[in-house]
Amino acid sequence: MFIDIAKIVLKAGDGGDGAVAFHREKYVASGGPDGGDGGRGGNIVFQVDDNLSTLADFRYKRKYTAQRGENGRGNRCFGKSAPDLVVCVPRGTVVKDAETGRVIADMSGEEPQVIARGGKGGWGNTHFATPTRQTPRFSKPGTPGEELEVQLELKLLADVGLVGFPNVGKSTLVSVVSEAKPNIANYHFTTLTPVLGVVRMQEGKSFVMADIPGLIEGAWEGVGLGHQFLRHVERCRLLLHIVD
Repeated sequence: MFIDIAKIVLKAGDGGDGAVAFHREKYVASGGPDGGDGGRGGNIVFQVDDNLSTLADFRYKRKYTAQRGENGRGNRCFGKSAPDLVVCVPRGTVVKDAETGRVIADMSGEEPQVIARGGKGGWGNTHFATPTRQTPRFSKPGTPGEELEVQLELKLLADVGLVGFPNVGKSTLVSVVSEAKPNIANYHFTTLTPVLGVVRMQEGKSFVMADIPGLIEGAWEGVGLGHQFLRHVERCRLLLHIVD
């Protein structure tokens, strides 16, 4: 099943709380504060995975939560920071804020992107000692991690995009010049999902051709399958118009 839109909820990890503790040692009547800081919460990081071709996985798992940082402990022991939660997406995925529509990241390169940042760890009571307040009995809690709902939109990355009315031979062309096997029949909208085919020219040289479902007049207004698939021709380096 070709899924190119998904909506998911992300919750980065909260920071660990700082500790309230005091130094205890033999022959030391009243040691000073030695509470450690809490650890940082885990970030949520998106990473491109070329083994994925659709957003189908996000239909079944809609919430991703990173781990919380550990709390601080006595003897100035800092809490352990939580590991980042890595979410793999297909190349060409655009991450948008579901509420505002703002583009957060465009996952077209190799660089991982931090989408939701984990909370900072809270300070232990060591930080609050002063000459006039030598035994602070309070610490700082960790800050909460970012939580947001994002919309994922997959925009195919292809060198050549085939554009034209339904049933003009786009799928036939792709099936002849590449190894792709799209559905071919003599009726409109035979192709309901984009099909990618690799066209090999010679040893070590090839390019990707995308068979886009037919676009009819008014597709930009959503007529036919317009809005669903116009996004897939945005990034093509060349648009090839097929005319019957």
